[in-house]
Amino acid sequence: MPSVYMEDLDAFTYRERIAQDNAVVLIPVGSIEQHGPHMPLNTDVLLSRAMAGATAAGIDGLVAAPVVYGYKSQQRSGGGNHLPGTTSLDASTVISIAKTLVLEFARHGARKIAFINGHFENYQFLYEGVDLALRELRQMGIEDLKVVLLSYWDFVDDATIAELYPNGFTGWDLEHGGVLETSLMLHLFPERVHMDKVVDAPPAVLPNYDVLPVNPDLTPESGCLSSAAEATVDKGRILLERASAGMAAALNHEFPHSMHVVRQAEHDASLAG
Repeated sequence: MPSVYMEDLDAFTYRERIAQDNAVVLIPVGSIEQHGPHMPLNTDVLLSRAMAGATAAGIDGLVAAPVVYGYKSQQRSGGGNHLPGTTSLDASTVISIAKTLVLEFARHGARKIAFINGHFENYQFLYEGVDLALRELRQMGIEDLKVVLLSYWDFVDDATIAELYPNGFTGWDLEHGGVLETSLMLHLFPERVHMDKVVDAPPAVLPNYDVLPVNPDLTPESGCLSSAAEATVDKGRILLERASAGMAAALNHEFPHSMHVVRQAEHDASLAG
């Protein structure tokens, strides 16, 4: 079975996948951001790439090399850009990267692209970059390219939340370094997680507005906005399976050809069996 990861392929195989199979190109986008004392700075990169890989397996997909750096961490959703280790890009740079990547993959011949976002603060700037790229492509006469933007936590449904957070759910904005990311990391990269270093504290109490410059004292010392003490490998497996299945379903809906490819492959496998 050929790899779904673009960087594993030679240029000629990649070109054939784009030209003949009309593959969906999935672009993972992460960040270099503190995730408490128990997880690495590249958590968002690792998880967005793994989510993209699991999603690509359910469609006719190729996973591009990830965008490593992301937009500035916000105090109310990521602890804040003032914390050591967090290394961020300005909005204009994120917009430019998203725009450039859409234009580059369009140049390769791709007409189906999806961004798999793994960093809460990236979304609107990815949106802007895509919009600018599509405007430029239309001026060049290319009007058949379609881009979908996905943040994987948006595909964790209410039933899954109730199952995995029996003691109550704090909301995605406070989940930074919490049960979601830690469980996924325990499932996918257990050697990178140190549960003995988890700070089991109540969720952060932050105002429902922003003040600049930020007051560092409002951010918990751990950098985490909720506790990861209830994170488990099994929760990570469930989260990966359900979020990637939800994203695959969304992409199959937006790119119907992909569903045809999957169903044809299943049909061929049943005949072979």
